[in-house]
Amino acid sequence: MSDSKSRTCLCSLFVVASLFCGAYFIGSGFIAKEYNDRLSRWEVIDMLQSSKSAMCKVRCRPPGSEALPEGIVVKTSNLEMRPLWSDTVEPGNLEPSANLLAIAVGIKQKEIVDRIIKKFPARDFVVMLFHYDGVVDEWRDLEWNDRAIHLSAVNQTKWWFAKRFLHPDIVSEYKYVFLWDEDLGVDNFDPTQYLSIVEDEGLEISQPALDPAKSDVHHQITARKRNSKLHRRIYKFKGSGRCDSRSTAPPCIGWVEMMAPVFSRAAWRCAWYMIQNDLIHAWGLDKQLGYCAQGDRMKNVGVVDAQYIVHLGLPTLGVVAKTEASIHRNPCKWKGILNSTQMNITRTQTEHLSNQEASAPSESHTVDNRPEVRRQSFIEMQTFRKRWENAVKEDKCWIDPYPQSSLN
Repeated sequence: MSDSKSRTCLCSLFVVASLFCGAYFIGSGFIAKEYNDRLSRWEVIDMLQSSKSAMCKVRCRPPGSEALPEGIVVKTSNLEMRPLWSDTVEPGNLEPSANLLAIAVGIKQKEIVDRIIKKFPARDFVVMLFHYDGVVDEWRDLEWNDRAIHLSAVNQTKWWFAKRFLHPDIVSEYKYVFLWDEDLGVDNFDPTQYLSIVEDEGLEISQPALDPAKSDVHHQITARKRNSKLHRRIYKFKGSGRCDSRSTAPPCIGWVEMMAPVFSRAAWRCAWYMIQNDLIHAWGLDKQLGYCAQGDRMKNVGVVDAQYIVHLGLPTLGVVAKTEASIHRNPCKWKGILNSTQMNITRTQTEHLSNQEASAPSESHTVDNRPEVRRQSFIEMQTFRKRWENAVKEDKCWIDPYPQSSLN
């Protein structure tokens, strides 16, 4: 009897143990599966996060924008004017202008500048004027004045303005940048046809040729060749600085002068970096512009003969009226004199001329500082040359594509 009960207990224990073991193994299977599922999800999430992190590290972000979502970051700008109180676009201005014309101007050349700007279609060109004489209001009577952008800084060159106001990110929307002087005749120049030739020929840096009969020509390569569309080199067999078919460096080939250069978007981005902040005359820069030609300067730099201009060679920067020079030197003194003159004129109209002559400085004389300007330009050219040579020595990673060229 006792043996029967013992066997029954053992069977019961065995059954219970079997059920417990079965439940354990079955439960362990479910738990292991759930754990594996969770582990797999964690691995996927971790992999995605790592991938996202790696992707974000590779993605190029403008410095300072890292705290912003990429979609809100605007990397570039333009010079288009926007309406003050409406988003509506006026008829005829449906698309932004494709190119930029920037000119350094003084009021004495107002008529010449007016003729230049009228040659450039408003639909295709943004106009920016660099007023080096500080006179802005006297341009208001011209029909295009309100669509032009006016910048004023007394006695500064166009290269000073360009370095500070034509940053590549500001003008990146413009296909071509015309950076011109003011003393240019444009009777035989059409900007639309000019750009058509430039694009067909693949010119990244160019200039219109100069009419040799009417222009102040400093370098033979800029002179117009008759019955020619454009030229990239010159031949000179006499005198110093000979140029022949074997010449590979400026000014024989791959060179334009600085009075009327035209840059492609990519060429300007490169050239802007080469302009020095303190060397405002940019002498010496012309010989190095070929490095910004986006390839072979012997092919991508040229002078367009079919569309040509006249370089008048007028005295501009450095020449000021004696009255203007005196006022700049001692503005408080002349302010009192001019106010006194106005009071005398009001009091006695009959003595207008005598009072004006006695109270104001003579306007018949000018102060010509051009020799000093030229001397400073030479000094800057030497400084630029030394900086280039030092930069070449210090940059061990840079390879000169034109090792045979020099700065001489």
